Order: sequence, then structure tokens, then C-alpha cells
Amino acid sequence: MNYKISVIDGDGIGPEVCAAAIAVLNAAGKKSGHKFEFSHVLMGGAAIDACGEPLPKKTVEICKKSGAALLGAVGGPKWDGLPGHLRPEAGLLRIRKALGLYANIRPAILLDALKETCPLRADIRDGGIDIVVVRELTGGIYFGKRNTVSRKNGNDYAYDTEKYSVKEIERIAEKAFEIAKKRKKKIVSVDKANVLDSSRLWRRTVRKMSAEYPDIEVTDMLVDNAAMQLVKNPSQFDVVLTGNMFGDILSDEAAMITGSIGILASASLGKGRFGLYEPIHGSAPDIAGTDRANPIATVLSAAMMLRTSFDLDAEAAAVERAVNAVLKKNIRTADIKENGSEIVGCKRMGEAIAEEILR
Repeated sequence: MNYKISVIDGDGIGPEVCAAAIAVLNAAGKKSGHKFEFSHVLMGGAAIDACGEPLPKKTVEICKKSGAALLGAVGGPKWDGLPGHLRPEAGLLRIRKALGLYANIRPAILLDALKETCPLRADIRDGGIDIVVVRELTGGIYFGKRNTVSRKNGNDYAYDTEKYSVKEIERIAEKAFEIAKKRKKKIVSVDKANVLDSSRLWRRTVRKMSAEYPDIEVTDMLVDNAAMQLVKNPSQFDVVLTGNMFGDILSDEAAMITGSIGILASASLGKGRFGLYEPIHGSAPDIAGTDRANPIATVLSAAMMLRTSFDLDAEAAAVERAVNAVLKKNIRTADIKENGSEIVGCKRMGEAIAEEILR
């Protein structure tokens, strides 16, 4: 079968990590007899330079005709001086909205081969880290009403509004419950209900929904405590359900305790099978074009794509096994090196994983 994939290379190291993931996908297709058709489209700084806007309509149109989209990264200091609505990150927010992608799924798993890169004490890390953060993606403070007000006395002020509806909470909570059913049947719902009305609505709604899933244990946790518990005892977490801003912060924290932000994947999903798959790291403009980027997060994002959007479970598992096999051979990019590692660049890491699939 042929599978259509939109590729948003983006900015910084985005084109490099996407190229490595494409090499791996082509190897998986060759091994299984499937063919992947790639359409490269613009978003972020690259789109601003070419079209004057962070998300051209053509990009959305092509993505809607594809089975899934693979994204590298967007942003960089080159565009930092632009107004908020014209910055590269605005394209990311808009494409999620345009494609109805309201659920961000971010696994944070400590691989056996990378245990020594975990910054936590051995007695903590040895309890295991296998967490899925389910983050609401198109609501909350990132999409609420905002403004900066200039005053004659110089005392300017700005505001951003945190807003959630019951329906928005219900649909992201449903994703978390469905994921928890296939895992350890445990959800920690993170909010700030001791202060925020939006969090109190969040907590009431999740508790009400939990009655529909009696076999799943649901625990409420304040966001400040959750941030502490992630480094104190990460093994207590299975599925973490939370809003947009809290999820943005906690998922990056969860990434770092697994050893490197360069190895963790994510999927942005809606009601259908289409998904936008991306590494959770940034565009790393300081190393762009130097072949020093770690492509594993993008490769594992592609594996999530195979499994979630295309129902290619065997192919996804083959990619994941290949990543683990390469790491166990101590082939590493510089960010995850150990004593005695064979240090390789972005392109070579992608090739090594592809070669492992074809063995």
C-alpha cells in the first residue's frame, strides 16, 4: 500500500532530523512492501521567509489530503523580533487548530541502553520511568483572549486568559482514559484547583467522567506537586492528564528525566486517524547544519505515526527495535554519549537505524 505523508521540515535542525526519519521510514517500507509518498510543505520561519506568514493555506490543504504529517521543529532567533501573530510558533498553534488536533500524546520512557544518561539518582531511576503525558492542545491560556495595554503614565500591562469548557475537557480526558485502559489503568489529573476556576471545572469534569471508567484509578494532583513528584518518584506515574500550559511544562520535565530531550516523540491527534508527529525538542539553531542533531526523537515520532495513523504495528515495532539495537551497540550522537561510544552525526544515526531494520 501507499501512504501519503506531509513533511514539515521547519527551521533549524528540522530538515536534518526529518531527513533521517524519512530514511528510516523508507527502510521500514522496503522491508514490509509498503511505499511512503512524501510531500514537503512550509511552516514556521521557513514559511515566513518564503511567503510572509508562518502557516500558508497550501500547507493546511496538503496536510488534509495526507494520512499524517511529520514535523521537524520551528522557530529561531532570526524571527524573534516579529509580532506574536507572525512568529514561527504561531504557525504551530494555527495548524493544530486548523487540523482539529486537540490532544498531544507524549511518551517519556527511560530506555535500558540510556539509563546512565538519566540525571536522577540510581535508586530513583531503577524504579523505572514509563509515562505518557496527555496534554490538551487547542484550549487554555495559549488560545485565550490576550492583550497588551499601553498607558500614558508608562504603567503598561498585559493579560492572557485561561479558559476551558466542559466539552474541551471531556474530549481530552476521553483520550487519556482510552490510553490508560491499554496501560496500567492509572491516571493522574494535574491542575491548580486550589487557585484557578478553570482548574476547578477541570477537576469536576474529570471526576464525573471517571464514573464511566470504574476500572481506572484517577488521582488529582496540583501542578506544583506534580513537578516535584516527577523528579522525586517518577515511577508512580503512568498516564498524566493535564491542560495546555501545564502539559507544555511537565512534558519537557518528563523528557529530561529520561536522559535527553532528543529522544522523545510526540503525536498531536484529533477525532480521526490523522496525526501530526514531531519530536519535542526545539529547532536548536546553534547546531543547525552541523550534522550534530539527534534524530531519534523524530524517528520514534515516525514510529508513532506508523502505529497510530496507519495501523502498521509491526513496522512501528521494527523501528523501535532498531533504535534500541543501535543504542545497545553504543552508537550515539554527542548529546547521549558514554565512555567508549561511537559518536556519529544526525545523518549517520538515521542510516544506522535504517540498516538495522533491513538486517
